[in-house]
Amino acid sequence: MSLVQEFKEFAMKGNVVDLAVGVIIGGAFGKIVDSLVKDMIMPVVGKLMGGVDFKHLYINLGDKTFETMEAAEKAGAPLFKYGVFINSVMDFLIVAMAIFMAIKAMNKLKRDEPAPAPEVPAEPEDVKLLREIRDALKK
Repeated sequence: MSLVQEFKEFAMKGNVVDLAVGVIIGGAFGKIVDSLVKDMIMPVVGKLMGGVDFKHLYINLGDKTFETMEAAEKAGAPLFKYGVFINSVMDFLIVAMAIFMAIKAMNKLKRDEPAPAPEVPAEPEDVKLLREIRDALKK
């Protein structure tokens, strides 16, 4: 079997195609969750905490002072951006919760597959032979 044929068989297996679809949908889902966190959840959390915008929270580790984080970034100052980290943690928690809920729903919808019928064990040769002898004697 050639390398190209082996790769074709591998690539066309259902699991590989399912994985590719999952990665594509996951990427799109990630964008949705990112927008949900940045544009909807964090502004509400910031408002509840006194008007704080988390993405602008940082600690300047350099010697100079800057009015904004953008100015510090342009100057190349070393920054400890804990607000961005908080946003990333929120992203992760929401994605993890959404995946948990999706898997839970899929497991609930998954139909219970009937158990396969037990295989009838093959009759041993000696039993077959004895039955043939019995049947021959009856005749």
